[in-house]
Amino acid sequence: MKPTLLVLAAGMGSRYGGIKQIDSVGDHGETLLDFGVYDAQKSGFEKVIFMIRKDIEKDFRERLFDRIAKNMDASYLFQSQDSLLSEEQKQLAGNRKKPWGTIHAVLCAKDTIKEPFAVINADDYYGRESFSILAEHLGSLERGSTEHAMVGYVLDHTMSRSGTVSRAICNVQDGYLVDMEEHTKIGFAGENVVSHRETGDLQLTGKEWVSMNFFGFAPSAFESFSSYWGEFIQKNSTHEKAECYLPNGASRIVTNHEGKIRFYNTQESWFGMTYSEDRENVKEQLAKKVRSGYYPEKLWKY
Repeated sequence: MKPTLLVLAAGMGSRYGGIKQIDSVGDHGETLLDFGVYDAQKSGFEKVIFMIRKDIEKDFRERLFDRIAKNMDASYLFQSQDSLLSEEQKQLAGNRKKPWGTIHAVLCAKDTIKEPFAVINADDYYGRESFSILAEHLGSLERGSTEHAMVGYVLDHTMSRSGTVSRAICNVQDGYLVDMEEHTKIGFAGENVVSHRETGDLQLTGKEWVSMNFFGFAPSAFESFSSYWGEFIQKNSTHEKAECYLPNGASRIVTNHEGKIRFYNTQESWFGMTYSEDRENVKEQLAKKVRSGYYPEKLWKY
């Protein structure tokens, strides 16, 4: 069975200052996500599911979805503040504006996805090699498998000069993930790389392996994520900013002995749309890949 690609595209874009998921960066109106989905299709993914917000549906269809749906099996689902919450939890979370995070987004697809699947962010460029790695891994899984996978990147290949980034630093042993720790404010201090934490700044080398939210899961992961989400929302239903992060949920699969996560790595350099200042760099990087023949002049047939 060929794997499915789940794209997390319901974020608010607060640091970017707009709906970066559907911002045009290609010569023919393509978004960064067009290139990621194109790479996924070329690497063996059979279908793509987008997780979006209801309020961007019209623009999303016009500026991205409709052309992809003409070229690939594509659909979309909605993530809202109330998704997965009980009536009591909805009341307690009445003042919240911020999305609940990436575990919440993945769980919104639980009733739809029955096959092995990969997860990506809508605003990150991962490289075709990474899609090929996960497609091969997911395509080899047997029914009921509890072996998952991820592709890790070198930290200093994933930094932005425009501000801090959120990355999960990985602890890896014998080709498998041991655990991950989410760092929400990693940035440059001159030429040094520093994680700004509430408990104090942590100096990093820049050569750490980090998660870019590029995971491959067997369907069994949904059970683990449901348990993790249940504990999270019970503690944080009144919190206006707490987020349930996918790297933490994935790490918990390992630490709770509910499965393994095979760690693959790549030397691909990340680029993405974290800040509005990143847009010109993204356009330039993609234009270079088109000129080199890595991508065709027009990605899709219209």
